[in-house]
Amino acid sequence: MIKLRIYREGDEAALLKVFLSSIRDIASRDYTPDQIAAWAPEDMDPQRWASHIKQLQPFVVELEGEIAGYADVQPNGYIDHFFVAGNCPKQGVGTLLMKAIHDEARRLGLSELTSNVSKTAEGFFLRQGFHVVERGFPVRRGVTLQNALMRKELRTADRTDIAQS
Repeated sequence: MIKLRIYREGDEAALLKVFLSSIRDIASRDYTPDQIAAWAPEDMDPQRWASHIKQLQPFVVELEGEIAGYADVQPNGYIDHFFVAGNCPKQGVGTLLMKAIHDEARRLGLSELTSNVSKTAEGFFLRQGFHVVERGFPVRRGVTLQNALMRKELRTADRTDIAQS
């Protein structure tokens, strides 16, 4: 059974586990071991992580009672985190998270969504109607990664329908 819910305090450790497994188990197809180690290091500060997650207030997907993914959308339309657990790809988790983001965007009356997307997630975002705005090469712990700033324009009719309801 798959279930969508809002973040709850106490989810932080499980979300960190999803983040790490997503990068180490899925993104490792598209990034070198050095890039993976810089992006998802062993020595992440759990308190700093918890503080960031509390700020994001992500949507959380549970699959068979276990957290399988999470994603957020900020009031300006920026998607900061979008991660599916390494053992849960292609099970509808990402699709459910993207639907929640679009529903929230309509509720907020947003005109666009943006995100800095990994090479691994780029195809999924393209299938969701996003397009690449520019390529990025962020440096983490002295290692250059590759991502893409992606954007999706939201239809005016969708925003108007929600605003009137």
